[in-house]
Amino acid sequence: MAKVTAVIDIGSNSARIAVYRRTSRFGFYLLREEKSRIRISEGSYQKGGNLQEVAIERAIKALGEFLGIARSLKARKILAVATSAVRDAPNRSYFLSRVRRELGLKIKVIDGQKEGFLGGVAVANLLYTPTGLAIDIGGGSTELAVIENRRVVRTLSLKLGTVRLKELFFDKGDYRGALNYIFHQLKEVGEEFRGYPVCFGIGGTIRAFSKIIIKKTNYPLDILHGFEYSVPKWLPLMDQMVQMEDGELLNLGVKPNRLDTIREGIFIFSILLRELGIEKVITSGVGVREGVFLADLLRNSGFRFPGNFNPSVRTIIDVYNINTTLSTYEVKIALELFDLLKEEWKLEKSFKTHLKYGLKLSRAGNLIDFYDFHKHTDYILLNSLHYGFSHSDRLLISKIIRLHKKERIREQDLKPFASLLPPVEVVEKLSFLFWVAKMLNIGNNCPPVKIEKRDGKIVITGKNLYLARENLRRRSHLYPIKIG
Repeated sequence: MAKVTAVIDIGSNSARIAVYRRTSRFGFYLLREEKSRIRISEGSYQKGGNLQEVAIERAIKALGEFLGIARSLKARKILAVATSAVRDAPNRSYFLSRVRRELGLKIKVIDGQKEGFLGGVAVANLLYTPTGLAIDIGGGSTELAVIENRRVVRTLSLKLGTVRLKELFFDKGDYRGALNYIFHQLKEVGEEFRGYPVCFGIGGTIRAFSKIIIKKTNYPLDILHGFEYSVPKWLPLMDQMVQMEDGELLNLGVKPNRLDTIREGIFIFSILLRELGIEKVITSGVGVREGVFLADLLRNSGFRFPGNFNPSVRTIIDVYNINTTLSTYEVKIALELFDLLKEEWKLEKSFKTHLKYGLKLSRAGNLIDFYDFHKHTDYILLNSLHYGFSHSDRLLISKIIRLHKKERIREQDLKPFASLLPPVEVVEKLSFLFWVAKMLNIGNNCPPVKIEKRDGKIVITGKNLYLARENLRRRSHLYPIKIG
């Protein structure tokens, strides 16, 4: 597969290019992303679905510059797809032939089932909950994808989009007509799409609403992917937004370029959430673009990463050239200590995962500065563990590393993130286990040791442990550890 791959996604409202660089077989990161509001569907829904010349010209100009970006980044593969507006257009062949003739770009028009599948592949592989219903609200259509155990098991495409609803109903003030149209479309949604309390929310409307919640609640992280909220708590605000004037929406935090379709999108989303019985939304920062890339990357793996594989972890190891021999040793030590102390310390089994990934990735910051590696690694992981981790997971992993040098961890050390973290005593204990594993490998020589619990103490025996013994003396307040 190509080292650098560019994906171009031509939606009804916007077109985007995303360029990905592979770091290993399944490791990758986003190299560049750009967006243009080409509005390829503008004016089409009132004219039999035909793409209008002005919109086509906008699209061709944007696509030409997208290709320039791809070439500048030495993309060896360019995958271009078009969705609802183009597939529904009677004159789509005219648009596609012009693009191919003038730009040399071949666009693949995907049907609604394929669009739903690609969005589903993205959230199935890049979010942290294995089962749920993906809802992707676009300008021309809405796709549903049922995800079970990280596999897309069924999809459905509805002719229900923000621009479509705007041009057919909202621009005419026909809200009753819009409501009837939505419920007519929902007749296609069978029982097999119901009963999933968790929704993976894809698309600009859903991301915009999540940004509003983040602002209103002073949420401590400015990270959309993986942000989650309770549906019953926020449905009343959705209902209010549909009736708001532009000034009210701007005060709420809606961006000016989102004003023209946010009401329609929220109207669709709120009805879907109610009708499908959704209780929680997990915001997705990924969608069709990532799905196109992953479908290509994972085409020989059943469109799913191998078990226990995390692409963010693999990429960080690759990019920061982490010595996995050293980290594997330290993980083994820390998890042995965890198992000996978990009952006495009342530690949940799930915390082993945070401890493991903290040690696996702890050396990422060394590339920046050895002395403050823990501070740099904290920042790197909080902002790079995009895929497969909840916000709470990312925070706990990064704070274990950031705070492991502190002899005492206090409440103020965890502000303003306390609402997303376990109690301070838990963070302190996990950071202590992290620190002990580091001390036992202070010489980077992975000394063979024996760890056991005797008479209420942890006893560690082995060779080349002088430096470890010297350092452990100053942390004996948390748990007595004896180096034999």
